Amino acid sequence: MLHVMKELNAVALRQSLARVARALERDREPILLRLGRKPVGVIVSIRDFEERFASARASDRRRALVDEILADRPRGSVLVDEALADLRGR
Repeated sequence: MLHVMKELNAVALRQSLARVARALERDREPILLRLGRKPVGVIVSIRDFEERFASARASDRRRALVDEILADRPRGSVLVDEALADLRGR
């Protein structure tokens, strides 16, 4: 299961959002959000979000850009790595 972290239900979150936000900013400890007894999400600090998720999203965008660039190359063209391998093999 999940490692030990603070837990909070939706009612408590609604009643004390400002206090929860300050604690999150101060402690940077993720908070498990429950709806009734069911875990439904995790609240993380913006710093943790950027470190863990935003960099992954940026990596996905870079990969998509490379794929788009490669898709625009003329038919029959050779990748640079393949061309270098051919030159080295001769």
